[in-house]
Amino acid sequence: MSMPMHDIQLPSPIPELQLQKHADYLISYATDKDEFTYCMTEHMRMSGMYWGLTALDLMGHLERTNRDEVLQFIAQCQSDSGGISASLQHDPHLLYTLSAVQILCMYDALDIIDIEKVVKYVKERQQPDGSFTGDIWGEVDARFSFCAVATLSLLGRLDSIDVDKAVSFVIKCKNFDGGFGSKPGSESHSGLTYCCLGVLSITDHLHLVDADRLGWWLCERQLPSGGLNGRPEKLPDVCYSWWVLSALTILGRLHWIDKKSLVNFVLACQDVESGGFSDRPGDVSDPFHTLFGLTALSLLNTEYPLKSINPTYCMPEYIIERLGLTPARLDK
Repeated sequence: MSMPMHDIQLPSPIPELQLQKHADYLISYATDKDEFTYCMTEHMRMSGMYWGLTALDLMGHLERTNRDEVLQFIAQCQSDSGGISASLQHDPHLLYTLSAVQILCMYDALDIIDIEKVVKYVKERQQPDGSFTGDIWGEVDARFSFCAVATLSLLGRLDSIDVDKAVSFVIKCKNFDGGFGSKPGSESHSGLTYCCLGVLSITDHLHLVDADRLGWWLCERQLPSGGLNGRPEKLPDVCYSWWVLSALTILGRLHWIDKKSLVNFVLACQDVESGGFSDRPGDVSDPFHTLFGLTALSLLNTEYPLKSINPTYCMPEYIIERLGLTPARLDK
């Protein structure tokens, strides 16, 4: 059988999961601060830390990290505005504010930052139509709606924004195919669909979604190789194993995809020599794809020794339970 134009061929045989190598890769990535790739990713350092630390926690290796160094770095990245930046002397942004709060919840150390200032910063990002700008410069995107709602939810302060307006904006991003885009009228994308569903899950508004229509659109993201893409006519990518699977899990329709072929695709994207996952087989691995390869395997309830991941927050389930949060999901 020939592959469609927008698909790939998997290597044979499919490698086994290399958990120890992945943990070692992430630890070395964070400790070798003179390495070129580390220096070139300063502009998204906070999110990179979240990806790596969450992956390590899922594998049971969080204790190998330097907790005090991480907490000190986060405290230094909070600006006077209350927002948190990607790195020192960078501008604050909702993306990195959420990443920082997720890390602090992981370490049970929210007292490291000024929570009231964070709440104020997030609240100030909400626009009259319910949308959110990522920072003071004004870009609106449904990703930022998720970042704002998730951040305040983790802090127990969701009541500080206009939730009804936030939900209204997200619903306006819904398209005829059931998927969601970055803004009203934008093309459906599985990453943005996850963000919008996340808002609806946290605020208990999943009844506003046509679960079967959206579930079908999400399932159509699976290609013959087993991998998932973000939108039609695109190549598969390990990160969409998370965006699509998490959305299907929230919708109660995870069983609609071919589990075995997806697992094979994810495993094929490992660097079996140096550790880590890449977007596709044979490419260079990175912490971003490493996290989402592992979260996909966790969601699929494979036989691998991984902690359970929460599909709404993309955090280990035990942390969400400890915080007493119960994001909504639809029944199967």
